[in-house]
Amino acid sequence: MPRLPLFSITLLCAAALSACTALGPDYAGPGHAAASSQFARAATDPAFQTAAPLAHWWQSLNDTTLNQLMEQALAANPDLDAARARLRNARVAVDLEQANRMPSASLSAMAAKVRVPEINMGEQTINSQWLSMYNLGANASWEVDLFGSHTRSVQASHASAEATEANLADVQLSLTAEVAQNYVALRAAQKRLQLSQNAIARQEKMLALQRQRYQGGTASRLDVSKLSTQLEVTRAELPAQQTDIDTYSNALAALLGQAPGSLDAQLAGAKASELPLPPAQVAIGDPASLLQRRPDVRAAERTLAARSAQIGVAEAARFPQLKFTGMLGLGGSDISDLTHLGNATIALLPQISWSFLDFGRNAARVSQAEASRDEAAAQYRAKVLAALKDAENALSRFGHRRMAVASYARAKTSADEATTLTAQRQRGGTASTLDLLDAERQQIQAEQNLLSALAGLSSDYITLQKALGLGWGEVQPAQSS
Repeated sequence: MPRLPLFSITLLCAAALSACTALGPDYAGPGHAAASSQFARAATDPAFQTAAPLAHWWQSLNDTTLNQLMEQALAANPDLDAARARLRNARVAVDLEQANRMPSASLSAMAAKVRVPEINMGEQTINSQWLSMYNLGANASWEVDLFGSHTRSVQASHASAEATEANLADVQLSLTAEVAQNYVALRAAQKRLQLSQNAIARQEKMLALQRQRYQGGTASRLDVSKLSTQLEVTRAELPAQQTDIDTYSNALAALLGQAPGSLDAQLAGAKASELPLPPAQVAIGDPASLLQRRPDVRAAERTLAARSAQIGVAEAARFPQLKFTGMLGLGGSDISDLTHLGNATIALLPQISWSFLDFGRNAARVSQAEASRDEAAAQYRAKVLAALKDAENALSRFGHRRMAVASYARAKTSADEATTLTAQRQRGGTASTLDLLDAERQQIQAEQNLLSALAGLSSDYITLQKALGLGWGEVQPAQSS
């Protein structure tokens, strides 16, 4: 039976030792309390469905321009690019930790010509001469992962990379919500400006008619002054409304990574007065799927996994470390000596180090790692509760906003009817111009109130989608590391 060389036996023993179970706790998940089967605020509202929601929720608003803006923002937003760069950095850190588990080797070559000075040794003198030296060398080292320090380090870096990936998703989630919010606000401001312009045109016609009546002696100067005052008040609202339009347009340009004003032409098209509205039925899923989708919850869970693995790293530092160093050298005074394998210098240097007397330093590091793990666990529970609270609050706001919209719509219908009837009476001489002016003022106010309510409904819908953790794609189940 052939004998294994000592070097091979040593390596086999080291490999067997490195396969031992890593120290520290094996992460088995956060163990949070089970979420309820449905949202409390959605149990009695038929507008909410427990079906799986749409990841790209903005498509349910049926606005082509908004869909285009989302695509541009997801491709060119600077904050999103920075988050992608952080993710690449985190993934490289995983590769680095995995590489640290492997042996390292290096090669070296040297050629030197050295002048030795004259040496006087009493009766004998060695003349000055030139000496040549040639050498080829190879070095290798490997630290055996006896107690799982490298294994736990890889687990920690992998979990940290997954947390960074979840943070990237969280940036994307916030970006989609912010783009949609600014777009809805822009369309509402444009619609408000249009309503004001329509009101001005109507008031100008009324004022011209009233002046004709005044000149004919059938109207008073007071009626003309009232109409003129109302017209100027409406005109005074236009600059602020135009400023709102510019502000929201510039905000969208910045979110898309473009200069202010670059989207003005795109956002001032035929749909400038159309307000995107949410669907009649909204799929919301259930609390359990919410916790799997929310990127901030997943990031907190992955951070907990990384902190748990760091305990094993600290535990392993309390025990001996085994490192092998190997060296191979060939050389001589002539270049042909590099081919003489019989003159090779070979060395295998096993080294064991153990800081057994550290006066509690390593034990303190373990306690620090455990405290960091406990902190991450508490932060994860806080994220879970915050996510459930956000969802319930958003459901409540959206549900009650729908009822408010219905009331404002009925008020708008009543105001339209009152204006029509007052105009008929005014033409018949049974109502004054001031009565008609008051009716139109109430009609304009009802229209503005309905617009604000509809814009608030769309805004609440966007907030709900963000609270549900939508806007970036479906998440894969967390893997224990």
